[in-house]
Amino acid sequence: MTKTIVITGATGVLGNLVAKTFAERGHNIALLAKDQNKLDSLARDLNLPSERLYTQAIDLLDGQVARDSAKAVHSKFGSVHALIHLVGGWTGGRAIPEANAADFESMLNQHAWTTFHLLQAFVPYIAASKWGRVMIVSMPVTVKPSAKMGLYAAAKSAQESLVLTLAEEYKDSGLTANVIHVKSIDTKGEGKGTTPAEIVSAMDYLFSDEASKVNGARIPLY
Repeated sequence: MTKTIVITGATGVLGNLVAKTFAERGHNIALLAKDQNKLDSLARDLNLPSERLYTQAIDLLDGQVARDSAKAVHSKFGSVHALIHLVGGWTGGRAIPEANAADFESMLNQHAWTTFHLLQAFVPYIAASKWGRVMIVSMPVTVKPSAKMGLYAAAKSAQESLVLTLAEEYKDSGLTANVIHVKSIDTKGEGKGTTPAEIVSAMDYLFSDEASKVNGARIPLY
């Protein structure tokens, strides 16, 4: 069955592979990112017919814009089944007393606030499908904090809390929400960290019907 998958941050290496993998599975793809040029480039690479692809340059810090986007995606495809949220960066390297408040705000914006707006916007449509998946990628510093990573860890902890709470709130509805943990992503094939292909393989499994009992989990890929 063809499903509709919303992917944020798809213009990075991991996001590109996620989009290509699920497009090749025959699903409808909705791509949300900040850079229109990169979105256009990825759309060309996917080479999907227009009826299977939606792209939008978007500011996910604007809740109303996120809700309008969710409405537009649902209007185009008639349903929404999954959200794979890959937006986010890293700021660190300073102990908490020396940390910059602006950096903390940036981390909270990228990880916590974008997730909050996306969940509010898309989850009602996903839940209405009676079959849904929500996935994010995070790091184990949320469970075991590391020195000089406090700002990032706090923001990712907030993000994970939103997703894992969602798993509890919708656990009897057919919607699952999970976190994939990596220590680093090996985008250059250097043999260090988790490869994008390994992450996508885990996502592919979580997207399957066989993973319907996997919910509210932090899945270690390291």
